[in-house]
Amino acid sequence: MKQKYLNAQIVKREDVTSDLFKLWLMPEGGKQFIFKPGQYCTIGLPAEDRSRIIWRPYSIVSAPHEEHIEFFIELVPPPKGNLTPLLYKLKIGDGVSLLPKAKGVFTFEPKYRNQVIVATVTGIAPFMSMIRSLSDATKKEHGFFVLHGASYSDEFGYMKECQDFTRGGWDFNYVPTVSSPREERNKLWGRQTGRVNEILEEYLGQWTIPQHNTIVYACGHPGMIADVKKRLAPKGWKVKEEKYWK
Repeated sequence: MKQKYLNAQIVKREDVTSDLFKLWLMPEGGKQFIFKPGQYCTIGLPAEDRSRIIWRPYSIVSAPHEEHIEFFIELVPPPKGNLTPLLYKLKIGDGVSLLPKAKGVFTFEPKYRNQVIVATVTGIAPFMSMIRSLSDATKKEHGFFVLHGASYSDEFGYMKECQDFTRGGWDFNYVPTVSSPREERNKLWGRQTGRVNEILEEYLGQWTIPQHNTIVYACGHPGMIADVKKRLAPKGWKVKEEKYWK
């Protein structure tokens, strides 16, 4: 009888803010977890009363060739959050359960030259997996246009990596934007402001990319995704969505 889940151990942890953190997992025995870039993995932990295992899906940040499975997670307190408070308490060496198969069809669409990425906070996760997995030759065949939104400037967990991509010798454009520019946490922010869905059309105009050869991916807050579809779909843009909300 096949095992219904895999055991995995936390091998690294990084706290980005007080409620955003990264976890790196290693399946038991060093087994490779098979997935396609953009897919999600289902993580499980026993409930506090040990009466059941709580399972939740999380998009994978790492590329398939990387040694560990990386996640970017937002702490959602009870009653809305059931698993993230448990994950937040974990330390290096602690264990979790994984369902053995990755799922999801939110994957890279290579037939489009222009790849427009619209994400909020942890919604950047599947795109990091896609981009990391591409060969240098494949990257040069495409243009990447990333709009990443957050309330606060310290919530861009992959800003440095994305900024490095812009200097990587391929067509990569990265625009982080904060939606609460007057907040104290953003007092040193001197860059783009506004919600990603509200500035998207302005940037599509600046980038002057043709509809027929462009796909727009949206991942993050469901309100953002719905608004992107409402704005773009009637105008003929191809929109691919992933609902990433716990």
